[in-house]
Amino acid sequence: MKKCTFTVLIEKDEDGMFIASVPALKGCHSQAKTMDELLTRIQETIELCLEVDKEELYLNQFVGVQQVEVQV
Repeated sequence: MKKCTFTVLIEKDEDGMFIASVPALKGCHSQAKTMDELLTRIQETIELCLEVDKEELYLNQFVGVQQVEVQV
């Protein structure tokens, strides 16, 4: 079995929930109350996404994250 490494973006919402998304896998998201729980859940979610649709894999190289300020 081949091992793959995925970039996981993690945010914290206004209720304190951690939210993870995997840009390389369309629709691959999870959430949890703790970081440990989130990492376990997103790993399981990645595995499920790969089982369902291996053809939707976009292995882009992660470059970075930048915050941009705009006036609203």
